[in-house]
Amino acid sequence: MTAYPGAVSTPPLAPLLQRATAHLAPVMPLLTELGELFTGAGHEIALVGGPVRDAFLGRESPDIDLTTSASPDETEALLKTWGSATWDMGRAFGTIGARRGATVVEVTTYRADAYEPESRKPVVAFGTSLEEDLVRRDFAVNAMALRLPSMEFVDPYDGLADLAERRLRTPSAPEVSFSDDPLRMMRAARFAAQLGFHVEPSAEAAMRDMADRLSIISAERVRDELTKLLLAPSPRAGLALLVETGLADQVLPELPALKLEVDEHHRHKDVYEHSLTVLEQAIALEGPRTVPGLGAVEPVAAPDLVLRLAALLHDIGKPATRTFETGGGVSFHHHEMVGAKMTRKRLRELRFDKDTVKQVSRLVELHLRFHGYGGGEWTDSAVRRYVTDAGPLLSRLHLLTRSDTTTRNRRKAERLSRTYDDLEARIAKLLAEEELAAVRPELDGNQIAETLGIRPGPVLGRAYKHLLAVRLDQGVIGEDAARAELLRWWSEQPESADV
Repeated sequence: MTAYPGAVSTPPLAPLLQRATAHLAPVMPLLTELGELFTGAGHEIALVGGPVRDAFLGRESPDIDLTTSASPDETEALLKTWGSATWDMGRAFGTIGARRGATVVEVTTYRADAYEPESRKPVVAFGTSLEEDLVRRDFAVNAMALRLPSMEFVDPYDGLADLAERRLRTPSAPEVSFSDDPLRMMRAARFAAQLGFHVEPSAEAAMRDMADRLSIISAERVRDELTKLLLAPSPRAGLALLVETGLADQVLPELPALKLEVDEHHRHKDVYEHSLTVLEQAIALEGPRTVPGLGAVEPVAAPDLVLRLAALLHDIGKPATRTFETGGGVSFHHHEMVGAKMTRKRLRELRFDKDTVKQVSRLVELHLRFHGYGGGEWTDSAVRRYVTDAGPLLSRLHLLTRSDTTTRNRRKAERLSRTYDDLEARIAKLLAEEELAAVRPELDGNQIAETLGIRPGPVLGRAYKHLLAVRLDQGVIGEDAARAELLRWWSEQPESADV
């Protein structure tokens, strides 16, 4: 193994390797078979990267990543004799996929590629040895391999020592590694969130110095790394690393911008810290949940990307709406509306899908709505509008709103929680009585057109919206009353004179 400053001695390899091999027991027959298949044809093959790291950590790994000396064409030919299906996952990049039953493997030819200074795509070059392939990996903990079928452990860059110290260090000089693939800097933040690892000082320094290099990476790849980070058990650590190194300025500049804004209630050092706390509290509420007086309520599945994005971004409109009030106060009027617009713009630039953009921005727009509830003075009409405006996002809005309470005043926090318990109970009652989840006017479009003697068009749309507002304000009034109200409304419209 290569020595490096600060290296630590790791426990004896034999028991660690035995434990890792035992963790791989469910896939050992497959690994052995593939190993014998490739070596029998004169090629090398090894299990590499995340699956090896996770085996030592005792974690389940969703992937079976293999690397080989065989060319893509040779790999494909061999896998066709082994699996029920093969496909080209990126022949130019050396990767062939194969399936046997429910098992999927990816086999990649040894690589030695890098990015050109201004290119978004790597210049592909195939390597000639396992060690050459491992040195181009992102971190030493991912540059460990198990040769197949012998299960010989290969660790030329002391990844096992790093694993013991929960440290992220690049196999080559960090400046070289991050220049070759700048997305590795974001992976460092993702692993901090997923695994609780810390970045080795020289690598973190390189991240600070090279943050703007991330600009050459496609928005789709950046989005995917950010998504994995947010879905990790502890996103705060990864997000903090992005902000501290300047990477967030390239990826999500609205987040570090929050550090400049003081929360209007002076409960936190800044809105940035408040937002990270809201995110953590939202995560804690994912999954099964009960409400006093209601029992079990509809859960938000864990992890939920829409909820987590909304929690992180809910206050990004504050910098643009900050106003200094007489007497020294600070206000952020309509920051939820501005924030919703900013959220749409940022998520679109990151190439998130339309549904995610729509749902997250809508939650940001609605996140302050509850604060008009006060001590429970809302009418049933207001509660209906709350439910209807939230639509299918209601369960997420419940969690976002509850999470947005970060006061250190225990009595105030308990009062707000009880007040929201009351709102949820009222919502549940109205949902049961009136089926608000599918609220519609009591007359459909055909009935409205027949009653007014009009054809489909903008006027019919306005009439429909009016009856919907009546339904929300008054609840169920019956078709006869709805028709009478429609005719009253129609008598006040200028178009009625033309019919």
